[in-house]
Amino acid sequence: MRLVIARCQVDYVGRLTAHLPWAKRLLLVKSDGSVSVHADDRAYKPLNWMSPPCWLEESVPDPSTTDEDLVPADRRLWVVTNKAGEELRITLEEVELDTSHDLGVDPGLVKDGVEAHLQELLAEHVHTLGAGWSLVRREYPTAIGPVDLLCRADDGATVAVEVKRRGDIDGVEQLTRYLDLLNRDPLLAPVHGVFAAQQIKPQAKTLATDRGIRCITLDYDALRGVETSEFRLF
Repeated sequence: MRLVIARCQVDYVGRLTAHLPWAKRLLLVKSDGSVSVHADDRAYKPLNWMSPPCWLEESVPDPSTTDEDLVPADRRLWVVTNKAGEELRITLEEVELDTSHDLGVDPGLVKDGVEAHLQELLAEHVHTLGAGWSLVRREYPTAIGPVDLLCRADDGATVAVEVKRRGDIDGVEQLTRYLDLLNRDPLLAPVHGVFAAQQIKPQAKTLATDRGIRCITLDYDALRGVETSEFRLF
């Protein structure tokens, strides 16, 4: 991973256009090729980014074609291009840090046995979420982590499902981040969200409802096909 702290301005040119004016920011270049631009006022969400596959080209101004009084000598230009030809153009100056570190292979998030099995069972019985639903993929990859289940509803809508054993606010926030990213993909958008758990805390349900995310309480035994023996003679 490469970390760069510098004063920069950023322009995104593609399906949408966006501009970030000059300010000091953190730039992350990961081994998968992704580039993201971060401010110091949020925990996780970048100001702008380019997801892989993409390619970074760095250049410096040509002294013969620039006015040295107007263009700082340390100015650099990054052009990050994806396979669709969209560009993230980052102009840097006043670089305070430029360092690279090999983080090695990450083992990924290890879920407890029940939560992992819930995801597997729900993928097998996706009709639990709605009649006519189908599974697109388990562990659907995104630049910020895999979505537990990506499904197709009976009306053709795309639905991202986050599966938890105990559903709390952090799980809703996680699903919100996935939805924000997935809805930037015109091939998937609009993407709806489902928060599925054995238990969902009231605060999490309130937050999910406010964000238009549907909550579903899962019956682990029912998904496993285990019938209860309560109140039965035989």
